[in-house]
Amino acid sequence: MKTTWTTQKLITTAMLAAAAGALMSLEFPLPLMPPFYKVDFSDVPSIIALFLLGPASAACVEVIKILIKLITVGTTTMYVGELANLLGVVLFILPVWLIYSRMGRSKKAALASLAVSVPVRTLFACFCNAFITLPLYAKAMELPLDQVIQIVASVNPAISDLTTFIILATIPFNIIKIGINCAVAYLLYDRLRSAVRIFRPLCP
Repeated sequence: MKTTWTTQKLITTAMLAAAAGALMSLEFPLPLMPPFYKVDFSDVPSIIALFLLGPASAACVEVIKILIKLITVGTTTMYVGELANLLGVVLFILPVWLIYSRMGRSKKAALASLAVSVPVRTLFACFCNAFITLPLYAKAMELPLDQVIQIVASVNPAISDLTTFIILATIPFNIIKIGINCAVAYLLYDRLRSAVRIFRPLCP
């Protein structure tokens, strides 16, 4: 698919990326969740970019917002969390865009694509935590994996190993975070449809 980058599209993407970077810095924790599991609304501008301008723009927003956070706030996860976010970009963009575009880019298509995004990204988060981020985090801290899990999940005494971490932390957190972002983006969709008509020449 050929993507045309006009000046207007570049400016709009940059504005959405800046908004996403700011929202990513305004994060807050959830009760009984590990300290690095924090909710933010930075996916909302990414979803707007996806519906309005296409997958390339959404990918740029996702990457730029991570860079903005690293520059302005830094990392609290030894760059492991940022790596996980980058790995999740493709699984965020592709399923949503494929469903949305094939169903005619309607309000119903937006709802269906966002509904699929929640379980897909949650399953990826489970895989990523089990086989990539937590092992890397343990290696960075030079501690056994089970000990790292007990440290980062000390707020929830029910979490004792990798399995309980995935079930009691990773799954509920991602459902909540992704679900909230998708719900907010969907509620904005009526306004987005007007914006799409204005920016139709920018869409792929």
